[in-house]
Parts: sequence; C-alpha cells; structure tokens
Amino acid sequence: MSDQIRQIAKRIRELREISELSVESLSSDLGIDAETYREYESGEVDIPVGFLYKIANRFNVELTAILTGEDPRLRTYALVRKGKGMKVDRREPYKYQSLAYNFVNKKAEPFLVTVEPGAEDAPISLNSHPGQEFNYVIEGTLKVVINDHELILNEGDSLYFDSSAKHGMKAMNGKTTKFLAIIF
Repeated sequence: MSDQIRQIAKRIRELREISELSVESLSSDLGIDAETYREYESGEVDIPVGFLYKIANRFNVELTAILTGEDPRLRTYALVRKGKGMKVDRREPYKYQSLAYNFVNKKAEPFLVTVEPGAEDAPISLNSHPGQEFNYVIEGTLKVVINDHELILNEGDSLYFDSSAKHGMKAMNGKTTKFLAIIF
C-alpha cells in the first residue's frame, strides 16, 4: 500500500486511541467487523471513502484532516487551479484529486477522478459508502455498475445515485476517462 494510506491509517488509529476506544467498540459503532477495522488501521489494505467519512463524522473532524493531517482553513471560497487538486491515493485503478480540500465545513466532497483503461473483461471492483453521489463525465466513456445494473456514460452525461448501493466504474474503449465525482 502507498505511504499516504499508511499515514491515513495512523491518523485513524490515533483518533481511536485518543478517545480511549477499543477496536471492538469503535468497529461496532461504525457497523463493520473488528477484523476489517484492524485491516484498515494496519494501513496494508485500501480504505474505502465511505469508511473515512464515517470516521470523520464519528470524531467530528474534517475528512481533509484524516487525508492530509492538516485542518482545512478556508471559509469563503477555495480556488483550485487545473491539475492542482490534492492527490488522494485511494483505490486502483482510480486517481483522485480533491477539489475543495482546504474548505471548512464542506457539505459535499468534489473530486476529479481519472480512470485508466484496463482489460475489457476485467471485473469492476464495487464499493459503497453513506450518502449520495453525482458523477459527470468530462472525457471518455465510463461503465458504471450500480448493484447489478450497468450504465454507459459518455462525455457530458451525468448520473446521480444512492452511494450506499454497491457501485463501481471502469474506463471503456481502451481510453482514459475523467469524471467529476461529488459525494454528499
């Protein structure tokens, strides 16, 4: 796993320890089994964004603080120039750039997501997280699976969905795809 994921795991562990909570107690509060929680804290497995949101809400901290170790500071507006979003190493094959990482008390998390093409027959990795999600395709073609339903999105297409449903995305036609993902 990347060093960034190990650092995120360390911050999660520190939040739990500062609060004097056991793994069993916190994992129960978050609705996951203790072994899965231990894997997240180990920093050796991918940590789903839904879990990171739950941790942030549970400890009343900004997601940015968990991702970067620094609190966001901006209150009126946050400008992010092209290509300058904060890189968030989360899951292969997705590359995330946070587009509002330094804004305090966000109501949504906007990301520019780049998906590199893979084998056409490779399975799509599914995940879920609390809330809702909006995706807008900027470049390329994106296959989206929500539960067992497959959708094909082209440039300019958008999709709004309940992100607690199992979902995943895949670049199509052997080309890189970029989309705006806003998580509420």
